[in-house]
Amino acid sequence: MSTCVYKGLRCGTAAFTQIRTHESRNGETLRLTLLRLFGSILTSFMKTTWRAFQLFSVIALAAVPAGAAPAASAAPLTASAPGSKWELVWSDEFDRDGLPDPAKWSYEDGFVRNHEKQYYTTKRSENARVENGMLVIEGRKEQFKNPSYRAGSANSRSADEYAEYTAASLITSGKASWLYGRIEVRAKLPQGQGVWPAIWMLGDNHKTSGWPRCGEIDIMEFVGHDPNHVHATVHFSLGGNHKSSGSKLETPAPYDDFHIYAVEWNKDRMDFFFDDKKYHSFDLKAAEENGENPFRKPQFLMINLALGGAWGGKIDDAIMPQKFLIDYVRVFKEKDGGQESKAPAK
Repeated sequence: MSTCVYKGLRCGTAAFTQIRTHESRNGETLRLTLLRLFGSILTSFMKTTWRAFQLFSVIALAAVPAGAAPAASAAPLTASAPGSKWELVWSDEFDRDGLPDPAKWSYEDGFVRNHEKQYYTTKRSENARVENGMLVIEGRKEQFKNPSYRAGSANSRSADEYAEYTAASLITSGKASWLYGRIEVRAKLPQGQGVWPAIWMLGDNHKTSGWPRCGEIDIMEFVGHDPNHVHATVHFSLGGNHKSSGSKLETPAPYDDFHIYAVEWNKDRMDFFFDDKKYHSFDLKAAEENGENPFRKPQFLMINLALGGAWGGKIDDAIMPQKFLIDYVRVFKEKDGGQESKAPAK
């Protein structure tokens, strides 16, 4: 990831300029700046190592003569998650600055759900951008005109002429979806009263089947008013009624650092993880209805930062802006488990 190395050096130069500026003013500021610089260099190094390993794997396989079997020691075409059980099938390492990759991500737009206060913007760098090897989803306190506004409307999408907050929701719908596998996101959460970041999945058939019949897999949810827990939940329909199964994990200040949020999903069950700790499991048979099961059909990925709303609660404007940082997104399939991973949608 040569761009990340370059970005890391560029950030280092700026940081050392800042160090010289503040050195004579405040020793504490100097120490904090040095810590931030070290963290930036370490993150760039880790991501560069990952990308270098992937590139080496491809080159090594390409070097095998046509028709010949690869040597036993040859590197595989795709990298694996910890352990040899998983094979990488899709990823975004966020190694190019600018707007998120349009080949992989699209956007939700407007006031979408749950009486949330943010307006989800589209292709707006203030709310979604890639910088320093990270996807940044930023929630902002600002007035933003709602183009769907209709005077007198009772619909939450069009009732307000202006939004008081903006953010972004990135989705892979229409670009990639998966049936079974390990979906893994390394992220650093925002914090404070009113934030509601989520990493989740929704059935490809959500527009025709509706929610919750399409199924929903919440890999991670966090609400700022409950700062020491993260949540994993599945939503589905039984007998025409909404059902759910979930757990919350107590972990002090999960927003203080990056963590890995993951689900391992096969034809029988789902297991949810915070780093290496499994804290929720779900038996897919519990979602069977009339021979149908939403969790045996493909789902697409969503990453968003909501503000306020039904679960987010009251927003503390003093905390704004808030950033949801995503280091990477990786999707794996199980090598020998019979699971299938749907190719990116055409």
